[in-house]
Amino acid sequence: MAQLISELSKNKDIIIGICYIISAGLFIFGLKFLSSPATARRGNFLSALGMFIAVVITLWSKNVIDFKWIVIGVIIGALIGAIASRVITMTQMPEMVALFNGFGGIASLLVGWSAFVMAPQALTPVSNLTFIAVILSVLIGGVTFTGSIIAWGKLNGLVYQKAFLFPGQKFINLILVLGILTSAVLVCIPGVGGKNILFYIVIGGAFVLGVMSVMPIGGADMPVVISLLNSYSGIAACAAGFAINNILLIVSGALVGASGIVLTKIMCKAMNRSLANVLFSGFGSVTTAKGAGETGEISPINAADAYLILEAANSVVFVPGYGMAVAQAQHAVRELGELLEENGCDVKYAIHPVAGRMPGHMNVLLAEANVSYDLLVEPGDVNPTMETVDVCMVIGANDVVNPAARDDETSPIYGMPIIEVDKAKTVFVLKRSMGAGFAGIDNPLFFKPNTRMLFGDAKASVSALVSEFKET
Repeated sequence: MAQLISELSKNKDIIIGICYIISAGLFIFGLKFLSSPATARRGNFLSALGMFIAVVITLWSKNVIDFKWIVIGVIIGALIGAIASRVITMTQMPEMVALFNGFGGIASLLVGWSAFVMAPQALTPVSNLTFIAVILSVLIGGVTFTGSIIAWGKLNGLVYQKAFLFPGQKFINLILVLGILTSAVLVCIPGVGGKNILFYIVIGGAFVLGVMSVMPIGGADMPVVISLLNSYSGIAACAAGFAINNILLIVSGALVGASGIVLTKIMCKAMNRSLANVLFSGFGSVTTAKGAGETGEISPINAADAYLILEAANSVVFVPGYGMAVAQAQHAVRELGELLEENGCDVKYAIHPVAGRMPGHMNVLLAEANVSYDLLVEPGDVNPTMETVDVCMVIGANDVVNPAARDDETSPIYGMPIIEVDKAKTVFVLKRSMGAGFAGIDNPLFFKPNTRMLFGDAKASVSALVSEFKET
């Protein structure tokens, strides 16, 4: 073993370069595979393998720790990951992703902090650029960390879930940003004293700014916030790469940052809102009152009667939402879908980009239940044929099927593209109660003449329908 390490040390630079190229290639291919549900698992594995190679080779190249401790670290990390994968439920996935973003942000901050501590006191043009990179990694990393913690708290209910607004909030945020930027510029200017104090002001200000940036955002916008914070974590990592002159960290950070921005744009388009509107509008700060078309009588239905309608249906579209995740009903839904197909029914699963509480939440749930990727359709694909659909089953979804987004100009979600389930011949809405969705907006769909409310736990309701099919 000692001889092998000695031989490797003689060709260290060549081996490091080759390993970094391999890691970068794995990141790129992994990201490409993640663009499709059919290859997402392979993409995840390739990306993880690339990061594993990058971490090991970096620790070895910098003589940080020897291979013995690297192996110990890998074992401990693998155990933590394995336990977390078993303990974390599917409903907790958004919170976990938010925490991952926060960990990425604080890691970049610590790297930048370390680079600042080790930087020479006499600044040169080269070290000036280094200080700029350090400041960016610390600033963006700090905002990402505390912003992600607040997002995590909003998602699990530990923090006030609606938009938190107070008088003068935007003015205070402006003063805070100006103070942070002033301190950051002074840190980067040669000859300015008190750099340590100014640097810690930047860190503290970044932490506060992260909180102030996410608190005014309502829980319904959390999918957009999570994707944006994911982009922030990548940009912070990229800046940290410049700070410590690590090419691979620059590449991986740029990939995460760019893909996060693209995803954020897609999410905003899915809600027909600008990013500025999401960040600064205070959407969800109040619950809207019922508007036109939201009064009338609801039509409940039981599982036995719902079965009779489904048994005669030629086409059924499932529309899952966060309620399906809460009830962990995805496996029962897949079983019902298979029974419908055996009965000669055409089955599809309509997935809205912002359904759930993180990007791709419903895709993850259905993939976990082994629902065929070919059965998943987007709103733009299913809406044109919705009038020919016999039954739409809305399972725990609310805002993404709310016809007020199409018909009510006074609605906060007016203009948001929805899955137009109200145009189907019959609509089954599976809900526990008549409560509003995560956005706090009442839904006129519940009062439509073609809507039937199947109240109760989604998993129990779908399982009852499965039992009806099996008993016949």
